[in-house]
Amino acid sequence: MSNIHATALVDSAARIGEGVTIGPFCVVGPDVELADGVVLHSHVVVEGRTTVGARTKVFPFASVGTAPQDLKYRGEPSRLEIGSDTVIRENVTLNTGTEGGGMLTKVGDRCLLMVGSHVAHDCIVGNNVILVNNVTLGGHVRIADNAILGGLSAVHQWVRIGEGAFVGGMSGVENDVIPYGTVIGNRAQLGGLNLVGLRRANFPREDVHALRAAYKALFEGDEPLKQRVDRVAETFGGSLLVDRMVAFIREGGDRAICTPRGKDQDD
Repeated sequence: MSNIHATALVDSAARIGEGVTIGPFCVVGPDVELADGVVLHSHVVVEGRTTVGARTKVFPFASVGTAPQDLKYRGEPSRLEIGSDTVIRENVTLNTGTEGGGMLTKVGDRCLLMVGSHVAHDCIVGNNVILVNNVTLGGHVRIADNAILGGLSAVHQWVRIGEGAFVGGMSGVENDVIPYGTVIGNRAQLGGLNLVGLRRANFPREDVHALRAAYKALFEGDEPLKQRVDRVAETFGGSLLVDRMVAFIREGGDRAICTPRGKDQDD
């Protein structure tokens, strides 16, 4: 049985699971689905075609599933999907997708979206991702599992951030961040590997050593990046972490790869 406060406005068409708590002055729209155990603390707005996974908690004044901030949006029936056991803190904003981006914005399981963070239209956020206070994601951003974005950082539209990457606070990320990379700066540049994150993830020591050697090889020398990637794949291929990094770079995207200071972003 769900617990819905008398002051909450919940549309009769909304699909409400078992054990859901909807606190004072919340608003839930007709196309919303709240899975079992979801908690909306108070003053939360959930609208649009939005699905919220089991046991996810949303704190006051969050705006979930509102229309995208895109002048091309014309009311198409796009969606927002939020996974299970995710925590959405105060004043977080999450928008639905657009026709130009696949019609879907998605946040995975066990994420933590801290105060004031923003997930724009068509972003795909993986599992166990942390957005610290006031992180801003532009449209179409892709963030892989276990990434951490420091407070007040901003990510340019269409940027990809790889698995286990770490973005330092107050950084402006204009280019793709390799898996397990660490970036920082006003126009963020690669500063090394996220060794703390790798240790916490308990990757085998030999895989971490291979990744460190591959990282060094990848960003030294003057030949084009593609040639360096091929050399790294040939030399260190077969290591789980190296293979993930190589696959990320070869997959490519709309932005260049973030590189260390002094390296050409577009080489």
